[in-house]
Amino acid sequence: MHLDVQDLRNFYYRNPLGRAVQSAVREQVTTFWPEAQGQTVVGFGFALPFLRPYLADARRVIGLMPAPQGVIGWPQAMPNISVLCEETMWPIETGHVDKLLVVHGLETSEQPGALLEECWRVLGPGGSALFIVPNRAGLWSRSDRTPFGFGRPYSQTQLESQLKLHNFLPERHATALYQPPSDRRFWRKTAGMWERLGARLSVVAAGGVLMVEATKRVQAPSGPALRDKVRKPLEALAPRPEAKPV
Repeated sequence: MHLDVQDLRNFYYRNPLGRAVQSAVREQVTTFWPEAQGQTVVGFGFALPFLRPYLADARRVIGLMPAPQGVIGWPQAMPNISVLCEETMWPIETGHVDKLLVVHGLETSEQPGALLEECWRVLGPGGSALFIVPNRAGLWSRSDRTPFGFGRPYSQTQLESQLKLHNFLPERHATALYQPPSDRRFWRKTAGMWERLGARLSVVAAGGVLMVEATKRVQAPSGPALRDKVRKPLEALAPRPEAKPV
């Protein structure tokens, strides 16, 4: 079940804890994708807080929001890029997306398999998708005070297995949100320290969210038609019979 868009907006833009999440997760996103010069960048779910770094240089930026969640206009004082859409039927042509960011989308979807198929469809050759989900082993998935406490949390193995099942090839992964999901002043003032410390001690400290970057895997065709097509080009490599003298 998707969260309401007003609750997501209030958390990320009106709550100190939400702004800390923006900072920590956006830093990791830009580590995966430092730039998107001339590319098409799409976010699904509630990815708006993490799309801002690409507004200036990307050819196009689109924020897709599922109908059960709702939509808000974004960014302020600029042309709107937000689009309300069906969860598994996006108004995007096949293979036209260079970078796809999925946040608050997969874990709350009632059709995760169909959603991943739609992600696969729109992603272009050489493009990459970044999936951000609550970490089952982290503190954030156990607290309903933040959006990461809703939906199905994942372990890294579970997420990567789900992606492979739908023809994605996991390439890189990271974790973020080592700070506790608390509004208390001490935790807010020391949030940056906990993120830096947690990144160094990630073996023993579980981050609140998992981030997995994956590419589109295209299976080679098979069957009799393939054998016929391959056989004919190989004939060109066979030695030609010597020409008979006239």
